[in-house]
Amino acid sequence: MVQSWYINEHSNEDLRSERHFNPPRFLNSEQLRLNSGVTHYNLDTENYEKDGILEEIKKRHECVYFDIVENCPEKNPDCIKNLQRFYEEHLHPEEEVRFILDGSAYFDVRDKEDKWIRIKVEKGDLIILPPGVYHRFTLGYSKSIRIMRLYKHPKWTAFNRCADEHPSRQLYMERAANGFA
Repeated sequence: MVQSWYINEHSNEDLRSERHFNPPRFLNSEQLRLNSGVTHYNLDTENYEKDGILEEIKKRHECVYFDIVENCPEKNPDCIKNLQRFYEEHLHPEEEVRFILDGSAYFDVRDKEDKWIRIKVEKGDLIILPPGVYHRFTLGYSKSIRIMRLYKHPKWTAFNRCADEHPSRQLYMERAANGFA
């Protein structure tokens, strides 16, 4: 099940660590949604092709394209280079829908007050980042993840931080002001 908490941005800890405040500042699912617009589900990775839950989510979020990516140094020589790119703070003009098939990782998202929330995803978690949310991605110490990326369109575009004028960011900020209702 997804865990989330505010991270200490000034920590000298490794970026792959949990980077908690002392004491930790955890968020429950509803707090995560209200502060960032992020939603999540937990799916059965052994049965998702038969139980219809993933298909319903794909239909609801208009996802018609997908790929499966495995990020681990042993199987993907570009893993480290990719991770450096994914850790760059950015946004997308459409939802980012990700289903964790194996392993674990962190998505960091900016809340409506521009503070970082770390979201730990593990096998079975499906996370949906809203369009326009600034975020980044990194592996934890496990160094391995197998992830299904779901898309509305075959081309997927990222805009690095300072894209505040992008229409998706403007819409995100409007939704944030209204509590992501």
